[in-house]
Parts: sequence; structure tokens; C-alpha cells
Amino acid sequence: MQSMAPAAAPPAALLLPRRAASLSVAATARARGPALVAVRAQPDTAAASTSTSAPDPPPEFKPPKGFKAPEPKRFAVKEGQQGSVLGASLAIPLRLGTGVFVLGYSPSLVSKSEIPSDQYALELGGWKVKEESKIGQCKRPEKPIEIYEFEGCPFCRKVREMVSVLDLDVLFYPCPQKGPTFRPKVLEMGGKKQFPYMVDPNTGVAMYESDDIIKYLADTYGDGTVPIMLKLGLLTAITAGLATLGRIGKGNSYTASKVPPQPIEIWAYEGSPFCKLVRETLVELELPHLLHSCARGSPKRQDFFKKMGTFQAPYIEDPNTGVKMFESAEIIEYLKATYALYPSS
Repeated sequence: MQSMAPAAAPPAALLLPRRAASLSVAATARARGPALVAVRAQPDTAAASTSTSAPDPPPEFKPPKGFKAPEPKRFAVKEGQQGSVLGASLAIPLRLGTGVFVLGYSPSLVSKSEIPSDQYALELGGWKVKEESKIGQCKRPEKPIEIYEFEGCPFCRKVREMVSVLDLDVLFYPCPQKGPTFRPKVLEMGGKKQFPYMVDPNTGVAMYESDDIIKYLADTYGDGTVPIMLKLGLLTAITAGLATLGRIGKGNSYTASKVPPQPIEIWAYEGSPFCKLVRETLVELELPHLLHSCARGSPKRQDFFKKMGTFQAPYIEDPNTGVKMFESAEIIEYLKATYALYPSS
């Protein structure tokens, strides 16, 4: 039996600390169906009128002293990072590549002349890989879907895999253990600290339960198809749990940090071990991030290639400091130096 959302929930701020909002939550019950609640954000005028003290000034964020964005290096692993990359790669065989490819992915080898040089394509020797998918036929959300979760949770991983399959943009609110900001908000919004928790501002739907979220996303933003590795019940949960063993304990616990006023943008996808390492740090530092999913077959790869002249993931743009950069190891160093309260620890 599915757990149902409470009939009412206390007001909660949906976005970052400087953006006050309260939620009007009404439960919609369906027999033997997923837990759904309608969510509507509105200004928290009551809180504003009762406050008599001036708000704390926002912290200033600057790049680390002497910072210089590194040049992108395709398929390069930084010295000392080999073990981390290997551990993060364990999920690929265990999950049979789920989260590496978008919906309906179909590759084919063609001659180099068949794909113009201004179009993104993976080169293999004297050939190029022509990649096609069904994503162009699917409905796209106008606003990013919001998901509260953390990296080390196998149930959260399942939902992130579906996000990659459907090539969705998602605003992630990290909820590491002992995280002071977003874990309490999930309790306020939905009535319990359970993860993942999804809010779709495009439809007014919010819900717990990874399988229900996956089905909802497939029906709303896909063709209704759920990949086989996401619908095997207990086997799915077991393999998703085993996939975390290579990085056990990473992306789970909170590291004291300064929360920026704007989410960091990241181009990444669930099947990449390099992207996983960066997301571990984003979660541990409780840094909200807008993920532009770009698994193999994603149209966003061509958009990125047109903008940057190359494609490589992960890539971040930090509106709080103006930093734009590639390279997972250097991104991790940058995030810790900029946002950790004790970056040297």
C-alpha cells in the first residue's frame, strides 16, 4: 500500500534562504496509487511583516586566490584520482549502463564526411558515431523539476538514472545526513524525512517513493517506458545499493558550508564516474545545483558543442562567482575552497 501525503503541511521555503516562500499543500489521494500533493508557492508575507530585525547580509563569494580555470582534457584522469574514478565506475556494469543513454538511444557508425564538423559526434578511428534517440518526441518541462535527495541513497540513484534517461533538467536540493537546510524542508513539505522527494512546479505534483516518481516521470515526460533495470523490484534496489560500494560513505554526510544565493549549474549525467565524484561534493556541501542532464544521445550535447566548441562532462557554471570550468578533480577542489567553512580540513 502506498503512503499518502498528509492533508496539510506547515509552510516551508522551497528555494534558497534568501528567497522566502511558503507552500500551500493539499493532498490528492488515489486508491493504490502514488502519493501526490499539489504544491503552490506564494510570498511569505506573514513572516516578512513580523520580522523586526534586519536580514543578515549575504556572504560574498569569490573564486579562490590565484584561481585559473583548467583546460579541458578528454579522457584524462588526474594523478591520485584513479582509485576514485575506478570506484565510481562500479555502477556501470552493476546497473547495465542505466543512466548512460537517453530514451530510445540508437548509435550507428558513419563516415566522417556524413556528419559536419560543426555537429557533435564521437570519433572512432576514421569513423563517427551517429547518435539518435526518442527524446525529441517527448514533452519537455517548462520549469526544472525539483528533487530532494542525496548521492549515497540507492533509491535516489534510481530516480537520477531516470532523469538521465529522460534528459531532464532538474534542480537538486542535496539532503545529506545532518544537513541543516533541506532535510528539514522535506519534513515540512511532505510530512516525513524520506528521500527522494520530488516537486514538479509544472503540474503541481509532489511525491515520495522512488518507483512512483520514476513512473510519473516516464508517463509525463517520456513515452511511458521504464527501463528494465528500473522495474525489477528488489533486484533493482539491491544492484542500486551495490553500485554505491565503490564509493561507500561518499555523498552521504554533511560538511559545514556556506550556502550560495544561486544554484550552481552543472552539465552531467548519472552514468559518468567523473560526474558522480563532483556530485558527491555538491551533496556533502549541501549546494543546490541545476543539473542539465546530457547522457549519450542527448540533444544538449549538440547545444553545448555549438556554445563551447567541444563537449565534456562534468562542466559547471557558478553564477555566484562567475567561474566556468571543466575537469572533475579541479571542480571538486574549487567547490571545497569556495564553499566549505573549513576548506583545509
